[in-house]
Amino acid sequence: MSADGYLFHTTQLDVAPVGGLIGAEVRGLPLSGELNDDQTAAILDALYKHKVLFFRDQQHLTDASQEAFAARLGRPVPHPTVPVREGSSYLLELDSLHGGRASSWHTDVTFVDAYPAASILRSVTSPASGGDTTWANTTIAYERLPEALKPLVDNLWALHTNAYDYAATRNAVDEERIQRHKQVFASTVYETEHPVVRVHPVTGERTLVLGHFIKNFVGLSTSDSQRLFRILQDHVIKLEHTVRWRWREGDVAIWDNRATQHYAIDDYGDQRRVMRRVTIAGDVPVGIDGRTSRTLKPAAQAIAA
Repeated sequence: MSADGYLFHTTQLDVAPVGGLIGAEVRGLPLSGELNDDQTAAILDALYKHKVLFFRDQQHLTDASQEAFAARLGRPVPHPTVPVREGSSYLLELDSLHGGRASSWHTDVTFVDAYPAASILRSVTSPASGGDTTWANTTIAYERLPEALKPLVDNLWALHTNAYDYAATRNAVDEERIQRHKQVFASTVYETEHPVVRVHPVTGERTLVLGHFIKNFVGLSTSDSQRLFRILQDHVIKLEHTVRWRWREGDVAIWDNRATQHYAIDDYGDQRRVMRRVTIAGDVPVGIDGRTSRTLKPAAQAIAA
């Protein structure tokens, strides 16, 4: 590993940036569990640089080989509450016919302390139109904060939970989806306090930890938390901080979950959209002052690295 935290490798990937500040397509590389250490290091370095990577034409991947590839990047972990797809060990299926629509900005599973380091998402069934996903770069968002705001966020903490108001930010949500959220996604209630600014364990960059799992900022009232959250969240998702991907069946996206938020756009009506995701175990965030995130509910239970 080099002094700046990146991995030594000799593999040269064909990498084409997609957005100006986030996202790149990696061309000509079939993903599998058979990739060697040098290829894996090259992928990880590209991921740390671009925050999200896209791979076209990966139709050869099965559930098993997607999990095997994920294991090359780190240790796969299941979702803490949602059951894995039958026959798999870690794979989460997001099927639009069964509530698999996450149309709000979030970082995966921040309601636990060591939330995932990365996610690997594969398109199984794509709608003919719509169903894109957008990612935001939370590193560049921190860098571009007004200087007057940085001292505030540098010392700010937030309470994250999966027991949030599912219908609050969605239009025309049916009762079945609300009940599924309560009975499955929030079947065990998690609450964790994170620093709003964490130090990335590989790059050393400072990233903003926000998204829809935030309940409130520590020490602030609900109303003050809501106003401040809107200011900071709106800054993160400014268009110039984002990249948008038009899915085709067989596409794979990998994102650095410690440096991004994402939003699956629910604009495809009754068309079917099926995605399968594997997440990689993360580490407990460390704030600028060296303090680490802390779990409040349930005690001593989280996705550990």
